[in-house]
Amino acid sequence: MAGTVEGEKIEIGFSGRHCIHSRNCVLGDPRVFVPNAPGQWIHPEAASVEKIVAIAESCPSGAITYVRKDGGPQEQPPVVNTVRIRENGPLALHAEIMLGDENFYRATLCRCGASENKPFCDGSHTKSGFTASGEPALKDTPALDARNGPLTVTPTTNGPLKLEGNVEIVTGTGHTVDRTQRTFLCRCGHSANKPFCDGSHKREGFVG
Repeated sequence: MAGTVEGEKIEIGFSGRHCIHSRNCVLGDPRVFVPNAPGQWIHPEAASVEKIVAIAESCPSGAITYVRKDGGPQEQPPVVNTVRIRENGPLALHAEIMLGDENFYRATLCRCGASENKPFCDGSHTKSGFTASGEPALKDTPALDARNGPLTVTPTTNGPLKLEGNVEIVTGTGHTVDRTQRTFLCRCGHSANKPFCDGSHKREGFVG
């Protein structure tokens, strides 16, 4: 499910393909994002543009997007590209993401191997009992010359997630795990060196 809802001052977009149903939007303002509504469930006029912008930009999966029509600033890429490692859950990316022919700023990508919506997370980590620390060991890595810019994300065939571009991998509590311009992150769920790939996908016969 995907589409846009036009308001007088803001257009709200929704992508079911990206959504992980974290309910950030509903908790942000249930008047704008009405849960379990039989028909139209997004109501742009029910809150201020600034409130809707704040809710959209806090959506970790990027399922909620917006286009301002009031002359205000549109969403911008972050000053620092980050991959946040969710405890027992997905990788949350915030960057100028280029994935195939798609461009967006926020995404939650599967690292348990069980998602039926790869490379995106669909919540399967909960049902599969996936466990992985959100606080892996830290590396002593030098600061990058630049911390933003395009980040090319490539789910390799039956293998890891390849990231190319300036990126900082951080724990759930914000500590820096690694600073790099090229890395391979596990998405089969079996690496002994999570979040990094260690080749386990070959042994486990991962398909995705």
